[in-house]
Amino acid sequence: MKRALPLLSAETAGAPVAPFVRFTALWIQVTGTWCNLECAHCLNASGPKDPWLRVMEASAVRRALAEAETLGVKEIYFTGGEPFLHREILPLLAESLQVAPTTVLTNGTVMTPAIADELARLAATARYSLEIRVSLDDVDPDLNDRVRGRGAWSRAVRAIRLLDDRGLLPIVTATELLSADHAGGPGTYDRFRDFLRSLGVGKPRVKVMPVFALGRLEGGATAVLDETMLEGFDRGLLQCGDSRVVADGGVYACPILAGLPGARLSDGGLAEAFRPAALYHPACVTCHQTGMSCRNS
Repeated sequence: MKRALPLLSAETAGAPVAPFVRFTALWIQVTGTWCNLECAHCLNASGPKDPWLRVMEASAVRRALAEAETLGVKEIYFTGGEPFLHREILPLLAESLQVAPTTVLTNGTVMTPAIADELARLAATARYSLEIRVSLDDVDPDLNDRVRGRGAWSRAVRAIRLLDDRGLLPIVTATELLSADHAGGPGTYDRFRDFLRSLGVGKPRVKVMPVFALGRLEGGATAVLDETMLEGFDRGLLQCGDSRVVADGGVYACPILAGLPGARLSDGGLAEAFRPAALYHPACVTCHQTGMSCRNS
């Protein structure tokens, strides 16, 4: 029997909470923190060695998909780590696409023509739509690889081309991490849109994310939310009001905080996690201040 966990803990004591409003988005931390890259700003300190959050068993993913379907999920996201390292990612995507519109968040560096072909086949035959988000931190190879590692830019750009050539219209996810290098120049969105057009992408799509002080940047901010800061604010607008994330070890309130004890709401059951979430982490301040969402929109 899966069970809900106590809302208050050493991490969350005294923190304000956000209500659970509705179940819209399921996030699946399918590869935990296992990734082929070791990005300087990674939200959950993913990397190739000794992942602190383990890869999910395919059976656990399938159970989450089945429960989410019964609970009326509207969209599903696969994230990590790097999802395309999971040995069963393609059949899991095929199953997810029978449940709801599905998105994969990837760094793009392990994308091959064969994988892109299979993704195009899935998209053409699935019940629901498939989206692929490719992370890129700058249109300049040197600036991007300063953050993501040597060769990451060229492999990510190859993935964008492979996906676009097959009509998959990839969404490029960028961060404001390197904005200081472009002071006085065009904004992040404009730079990436123009860059994608230069690649021949006819319908450029860009998602801009703020930088969070957690993972490898933990310690960059320590302020947390309190009741005074939230006066007059609709807490149901926060993404933890309608999203839940499954990962090895349980169900969490937030894809940004997956794996952290303070964000864990149940030991495996989705329905048990449909309850208020503690706004205890400095990352919650960023969500509150920027209104951002990890989702595509």
